[in-house]
Amino acid sequence: MKLLNQIKLMTLLGFVLACAGSCQKDPYKGIESNEKSIEAFTLGNGLIQIGPAEIDRSAGTVKVKVLMQAGTDLSKVSPTVQTSYKASVSPLSGQVVNFSGNSNTAAYTVTAESGQRRNWKVELVPFTETITGTYAIQAMVVYGGTGPEWGGGGVINMNDKPWVWPADGGAQAEMDNSLVFELTGATANGNTYGKFINNSGADGKYADFIFSGTPKTDVNAKYRVLPKGEGEWTRNYAANTVTFKFADGSTKVAAFRSGPYTYTDDYTGSGNKKDIYKKTLNAGINSLEFTLTSVDDWGNIYSDYDKFVKSTRRFWIDIKKN
Repeated sequence: MKLLNQIKLMTLLGFVLACAGSCQKDPYKGIESNEKSIEAFTLGNGLIQIGPAEIDRSAGTVKVKVLMQAGTDLSKVSPTVQTSYKASVSPLSGQVVNFSGNSNTAAYTVTAESGQRRNWKVELVPFTETITGTYAIQAMVVYGGTGPEWGGGGVINMNDKPWVWPADGGAQAEMDNSLVFELTGATANGNTYGKFINNSGADGKYADFIFSGTPKTDVNAKYRVLPKGEGEWTRNYAANTVTFKFADGSTKVAAFRSGPYTYTDDYTGSGNKKDIYKKTLNAGINSLEFTLTSVDDWGNIYSDYDKFVKSTRRFWIDIKKN
């Protein structure tokens, strides 16, 4: 009898638990969704999309940046369209659409589960990567020095002081080099990337950054910021940087500057702010601006050793597109 009662109790408990899961009324039953938005829009056909689509739900518009290169065809685009939950879209996701006319736009209609509709305007915005091309090196400039507010700093063209570098293979060896940026693609967040080529020029040499003063010091770790031969580059538009990747996997990051541009080191002392040192970039010239690691050395203040070796603050490679 005791066993029978236990079986009955377990059966009743099982029924209660089952009812709790299945007998409960669905609060969403009979409610249809009115959502009719485009949530994501991704290009196909091998087109290179720069970053995610910019979706304005208030205006009902979608803007997609697409890299425009020679031969880019916008007449047969097969985009992937993600809509609101249980909504449908016309043209269908993956269907071929012609964006080549009407200012690179196309009309889409999203229909909610409830049957409500909304028209959307999708625009492909041409994007051109400006860094691609071949450049000639114009100058290699260093800003360094302990106590710049006391006159200990200097903005110096490396080749204005040839005696501090090896006569054969010093900074001068880099001046006939050509730098080539080739585009190969873009990341999902809109960073472009490609192949970088540092051609050694007519002399077939690259700079060997050995400070020849006293004490003689190898500073290639500071100034070898561009790969010799081939490497890779990635451009981050949001941060305005270009990252160079070397064959060994190491990287160097530069700010990409376009002239006219002026770098200013400001010093505030005794309540007065004044410009200590400047680096000016003329119109038509670009510059790769590297921030270097510096250590103040008051015992060597005012010396070339301090400026080029110890307290190095900035390094610019000025380049001009051919």
